[in-house]
Order: sequence, then structure tokens, then C-alpha cells
Amino acid sequence: MNKRTVRLLEQHFDTAFAAPDGIKKLRELILTLAMRGELVEQDPSDQPAGKLLKEIEAEKQRLIKEKKIRKPKKLPPITPEEVPYVLPEGWAWVRLGDFIYLEMGQSPASKYYNQKNDGVPFFQGKADFGQKHPTPRYWCTNPKKYAYKNDILLSVRAPVGPTNISNITCCIGRGLAALRPLAGVSSLFVNYLMMYFRKQLEAHATRTTFSAVSKKNVEALIIPLPPLPEQHRIVAKIDQLMARCDELEQLRAEQEQLRREAHAAAVRQLLETKYSQKPGKAWRFLKENFGQLYTVRENVAELRKAILQLAVMGKLVPQDPNDPPASELLKEIEAEKQRLIKEKKIRKPKKLPPITPEDVPYQLPEGWEWVRLGDIGEINPRNTAEDQQPAGFVPMPLIPEGFSEIHKIEKRKWGEIKKGYTHFAEGDIAMAKITPCFENAKSCIFSNLPSGIGAGTTELHVFRNTFNSVVPRYLLYHLKNPNFISRIIPFMTGSAGQKRVPTPYFREHLFPLPPLPEQHRIVAKIDQLMARCDELERQIEAATSTQAELLDTVMAQV
Repeated sequence: MNKRTVRLLEQHFDTAFAAPDGIKKLRELILTLAMRGELVEQDPSDQPAGKLLKEIEAEKQRLIKEKKIRKPKKLPPITPEEVPYVLPEGWAWVRLGDFIYLEMGQSPASKYYNQKNDGVPFFQGKADFGQKHPTPRYWCTNPKKYAYKNDILLSVRAPVGPTNISNITCCIGRGLAALRPLAGVSSLFVNYLMMYFRKQLEAHATRTTFSAVSKKNVEALIIPLPPLPEQHRIVAKIDQLMARCDELEQLRAEQEQLRREAHAAAVRQLLETKYSQKPGKAWRFLKENFGQLYTVRENVAELRKAILQLAVMGKLVPQDPNDPPASELLKEIEAEKQRLIKEKKIRKPKKLPPITPEDVPYQLPEGWEWVRLGDIGEINPRNTAEDQQPAGFVPMPLIPEGFSEIHKIEKRKWGEIKKGYTHFAEGDIAMAKITPCFENAKSCIFSNLPSGIGAGTTELHVFRNTFNSVVPRYLLYHLKNPNFISRIIPFMTGSAGQKRVPTPYFREHLFPLPPLPEQHRIVAKIDQLMARCDELERQIEAATSTQAELLDTVMAQV
């Protein structure tokens, strides 16, 4: 390898460290340089690959004569058009089958497999592979196809291309092939060869119910073969550089873990701070380390969660003693409810169970109240309208997930959708009740509905703010809060893949109700902080893109 290449590699390990997939690209670059003869210096005293091929052929003929291997089919010559790049002096382009013996795996009846350590260790495919060597999970009492120590095990069926090196004598199944280097060719070098040329091998795979590659295509793979001493030098240099990559990956993982842990500790302190205390230390830590903490996407996601949790705990904005307390709001709600019942505009709801101290998950600030959703609004109401009246239709795919709020609408006539669907109206707040949509926070406030009404997926719970008890987006943020979602999951009912939040549970769900003015202040603060989170994510994306572009430039120079 020339000195300029060495210098560029060493100079830009830090660039690879910073870019998201930089270390992966660095590993690819190391293999690329190795397979082009640019990773180590050539030695003119090395015996050229041409002579090595003659020794391989002689050994192959001897093994055939001794009936230790079968006579392989003759491989086609390599044409000039097939050669992908120029090799250094002393190297040669060959087909893989020219310098290895290939043994495809067997297909014994399952009765020969066991987990009792009875017979020969048996490997079927990539599932048995470790980081470098496979780990026996099965044994075979009727072995027919063997791999020996230092054979390269190649996965030839779904997925095609991964390799391990056998460190024992074993039996191989039809998901594997054993590559046996001849005449002293380095197994470690062949393993690195197969890692580098995996994409070329995958290109030959046939795909029916799964991908697989034939013996013919494996043997025909065109490979660069260096002199034997250079193979060993290449392996030593690759091992050295890959170890450096391992160290970088470990260091990066440790740094990111420290950032996550420090951020989690600060957020936890904020959430656990009592109302009589000031959370100054935690806030100060977040401010002083903002630039470092929020270069990690996971921390921005955790910040969003913390914002919503602080909001519903009354810790996001200060309380104002001039606000009328939520207890007064509850009296107004009850008065409005009785008026609408008397006017027969709503039906008298079922009485919900009282809230006991044991029901309360955490303490609320002065002026807040714990309430049940069914006491402050209508749950899953129905609409009445003329059949020809235009309405909005909203199937589940049109409802946003995560922190997004914007839903889409299909326009339909009310008569087409009034039966068999969930009803909702302008301003109603809806939450998906079925897994995994509930866990993905699919929820929204319905808006811009034709004629102010709509219907949609049956897998929704709908809250109608009939008594003007809540600022709709305050309730929506509550429903999108990951802490709310995680608390509800254990109470979902139904079979796997079809679990739902029961209607009674949604109606009886405890909801932290602040004074109305404070609800407005909370929503404004959440909006402000969520916009900052959006900005942080854009900055991370921009930095990531810049790092990737810089790394690509460096790679091109190398």
C-alpha cells in the first residue's frame, strides 16, 4: 500500500467515526484495498500466483487419484471482458473453483438430527454461525458431507454469502457449502475474499420461494489471487485494521450510551422533582450539555416524551393562582351536562366509579383535578344527518401516528358510511384502540370534515368535547404521550395481534385536568418545545448528511 493511502486512512479514522455508517464503509474500503493489492506492499521475491496455481493443480490431481475428492468439472476460461480491474504484478485472476475444493451440503432425513451430542456436529446455515466460528446446536448420526478444520463454511441458501470458518470436523446440511483451500492457500484470506465478493455471488442467486446459489455459480466466481506470502501479509493487515474498527465501534457505542444515560438521569430528576422544589440542577445540566446530548436521535425522542409527561404532571409551565381551579370547571361541566340532558340533546350517561386515592398514579398541582374521560365528554357518540349530505371518511391509514397531527379525508355521502363505521364530528379527538396502531400513537383531532361530520375505521375511540371541558390539543398530547400508552397496554384485551383498548376502560380512564387557562399555556409551551425538537432532528440530519458526504469524498481520494 502506498504511503499516501496509509496517511489518508489514518487521518480519516475520525471521519469514519463521526459518520453514521462510517465504520461500515471503512471496513468495506479496507477489503477493497486488500483485494486490489493496495493494502500491503508487494515483494518481488514472492513466488507469483501463476506458480501457486500449478501447485494447486498438482495437489488437486493427487487428491483425485487418492479418491479423497471428486474430479471437478472444467471451468470456462476468464475472458478480458470479465476482468473488473488491473491487478499488481504477481497476482492472477482465477475462478474460485481453480484454487479451492467445494463440497455442497447434504440433505439427510430429519431422523438423523439430534440435540444430544450424538454423532458429528451438524451445521445447516447462517443461523449456526458465530462471529468467526459456528456453534454446534445439532448433531448428525449419518454424516455424508463433511467440512474439516479451516474449511470456509459458505451460506448458499437464504441468505446467500455469509461465511464462517470451521474450527472442527463437522457435517454440513444443504444450506451450506464447504470451501477447502488447496496448497496452503490461507483460509483467512479466502474468508475475506468471500466477504468482499459477496454481492457478486448474490447476483447469481436464483429466487423462487427463497434465494439460493448453485455449486456451478460458486465455483465460477472470478477472484483475484495474490502470491501466498502476500496473502498472509494481507490477512495480518486486515486483522489489524478491523481490530481498530472494532475499537471505534465500541468507543462510539459507549459514548452514545453515556449520552443516553446522562440525559435519562436528568429527565428522571425533572419528573421526580416535587412541586415545592426547584428542578434547577437538572435543567442546568441539560442547558450546559445541550450540544452534546442532542446529537443523538434517541435523546431527542426521549426529550419529546419528557415534554409530554412534564405537561400532564403540571411541571411544564408555572401555575397561576389567578386561574379558576379545575374544580370550578367541573361544576360548569356538570351544569351543562344536566342542561343538555333536560333538553334531550344527550342521553343521561351511566354513572362512573368514584376515584379513590389508590387509583391516582401521581400527585397533581394545586388547582388540578383527576377526572374520568367519560365524566367530562361524550365517548363514541353517534351522528344524525341526511343520507345525501357530504361527509368525511377516514380509514386507519389516513390517521397520523407518532407526534404528527395531520389526518387526511376521503369525501363520501353520509348514507354510504353511516352504518358499520365509527362516527365522529368536527373537533372530536380520536385514538386508535387496536394493536399496533394504539402503540404507534395513531390519534388526531378531526377537522375540515364536509358538513362537519364523518365516519371511519371501527378501530377508534372518540371523545367529543361536548361540555368544552378541555383544550382539544391538550387531550391529544395526552393520548400521544408514550407514558400514557405504556400504562394502557397491560389492560388491552383480545388475542395476539388483535388486542384492543376496551371501551369501558377508555371511558373510565383517569385524566389530569388543569384549569382551562393553564391548558392553553401548556399547549403553547408544548408546541414551542416540539418545534425545537423538530429543529434538533433537522440539525442531526444535516450533520449526518455532511459527515456522510465528507466520508464519501475521503473514500474517493483513497
